[in-house]
Amino acid sequence: MLPFMGELIGTMILIVFGGGVVAGAVLKKTKSENGGWMVITAAWGLGVATAIYAVGQFSGAHLNPAVTVGLALVGEFPWSDVPGYIVAQVLGAFIGATLVWLHYYPHWKETDDQGAKLAVFSTSPAIRHTPSNYFSEVFGTFILVLGILAIGANQFTEGLNPLIVGLLIVVIGLSLGGTTGYAINPARDLGPRIAHFLWPIAKKGDSEWGYAWVPIVGPIIGGGLGALTHAALFEGIVYSALWVFIAAFFVVLIISIRLEKKASLIEKKKTVVA
Repeated sequence: MLPFMGELIGTMILIVFGGGVVAGAVLKKTKSENGGWMVITAAWGLGVATAIYAVGQFSGAHLNPAVTVGLALVGEFPWSDVPGYIVAQVLGAFIGATLVWLHYYPHWKETDDQGAKLAVFSTSPAIRHTPSNYFSEVFGTFILVLGILAIGANQFTEGLNPLIVGLLIVVIGLSLGGTTGYAINPARDLGPRIAHFLWPIAKKGDSEWGYAWVPIVGPIIGGGLGALTHAALFEGIVYSALWVFIAAFFVVLIISIRLEKKASLIEKKKTVVA
């Protein structure tokens, strides 16, 4: 199997399990309705582990543009392969989300909550506050990539590594996922969001493209910072890119603060007019 297909199939598997458990928990008249956050985080973690077991030997199972970019920044992955991996990841996530839509086909019409239906495909914040939402995605992905690299530096019984990474996903979801739904993966959010936008899902509502940049930009910056920080702290190598990513983090944070203030002013004007 070519690495491109490995990333595509692996990310598809990830979304089938991850999106599938969310669908089961939030859509009406499923056997697992109201399954809860513990069920969702456990399935996402096991989904990651399963996907790594399935395709790790073929592509390394990045399954996430933030991981791919982070590894490239520290010289553990060739930059020439980065675009192909990202395309495969987004396409795989799109296919996985499409399969979830088809699997739960009768349940979309039975569900009136448009936000719940969007949650099956992509993330949205519990409290919409752009700077905080952005920080959450950066921080969550920072922990993810730093954790993956730290795990990789240890010796495990053969075949156990993917399960440990899956447990890392679970603990990130339980500890940090309550704010934005922990996309921590641009492909995981973008591919399914495109599927939500394109397919005729019953009473689906808006795809919230205005928020979509947060789970794309945040994880890329967080993943880069995670890989570069690991190199600096654990290997004693300080790449110049570390300062670039620190600067990028603050630039985007300042922009997000300004966007939040602008949105707040618009909301106040609407309230006054009403």
